Amino acid sequence: MTTRVWDYLPEYEQERADLLAAVETVFESGQLILGKSVQGFEAEYAAYHGVGHCVGVDNGTNAVKLGLQALGIGPGDEVITVSNTAAPTVVAIAGTGATPVFVDVREDDYLMDTGQVADAVTPRTKALLPVHLYGQCVDMAPLRRLADERGLAVLEDCAQAHGARQNGRTAGTTGNAAAFSFYPTKVLGAYGDGGAVITDDPGIDSNLRQLRYYGMEKVYYVVRSPGHNARLDEVQAEILRHKLRRLDSYIAGRRRVANRYEEGLADLTGPGGLTLPSVAQGNEHVYYVYVVRHPRRDEIIERLKRYDILLNISYPWPVHTMSGFADLGYAEGSLPVTERLAGEIFSLPMYPSLSRDRQDRVIDALHEVLAEV
Repeated sequence: MTTRVWDYLPEYEQERADLLAAVETVFESGQLILGKSVQGFEAEYAAYHGVGHCVGVDNGTNAVKLGLQALGIGPGDEVITVSNTAAPTVVAIAGTGATPVFVDVREDDYLMDTGQVADAVTPRTKALLPVHLYGQCVDMAPLRRLADERGLAVLEDCAQAHGARQNGRTAGTTGNAAAFSFYPTKVLGAYGDGGAVITDDPGIDSNLRQLRYYGMEKVYYVVRSPGHNARLDEVQAEILRHKLRRLDSYIAGRRRVANRYEEGLADLTGPGGLTLPSVAQGNEHVYYVYVVRHPRRDEIIERLKRYDILLNISYPWPVHTMSGFADLGYAEGSLPVTERLAGEIFSLPMYPSLSRDRQDRVIDALHEVLAEV
């Protein structure tokens, strides 16, 4: 019985009737593109966050890219972000023609070190792109102050933080706009690709609606270029509407799994041992992934395969070290915390429908493996 980091089949078994009903709703509607399901989801997702607007797009990468473009970011501009993230964050910045600029992350929670951002600002800097990584929020207060002082836009990357909160405020509601991914593994995941951008700014909302639909303001008439074909699919939107009603229960389930790990692995922590996730002050973590750390990470992952437990690394290569971004000119050692983490972090199985039995097998196997290494 193989245990993986993520598995949608237990959820599908539990929610099958509801999910198939969502598909049937769309197929019987008579409209398959930008119909009532997308409109309904956009309204409901905006309401969940207490903002005025939500624009559904085809994936999380385009949510970041179109979000930046809607904020006026383009060639010649710089966008400050982190290298300890999924590559799509940076791919999206590059896709606008802007240049990504990296700051390091914090040692304890692996989030953007906001104390480094001001020094990274240049006359070309136009936006800050904090990544709410693994399920909790970057410290937004200093970023908001800096952005207001320097006239910068803030786009929050919330792909891993649906429903997370900081000091009572929902992730995605501090910046000018926020990008979300609904890739199936996410806290709120579709059964395929999907994404969205939320904002309180009607001008940004209008820009986004044009950008996702070829740059058109009305059918067959382009008012801006470049535009994109980046619409959220009706079927995925209706599935997301059904799943949005369960989002808080999904988060509660993830927290139960995280609490069980914390209890079951506590005796493996300490100097030279396993480092468990740290929750930053004021944050309410939603545990998109449960990332732990050990100096002998690779050996541990390999030994766990004997127990039919297959783990993941989020992420093994910092973006600034990838050959595809060599032109940015970041030398080895330029982001020391990020580079050190990449050799030690790994993710344990985490999803709301993870059974206690499977989780116990992971906990027991880690005890045996760490006794060996």
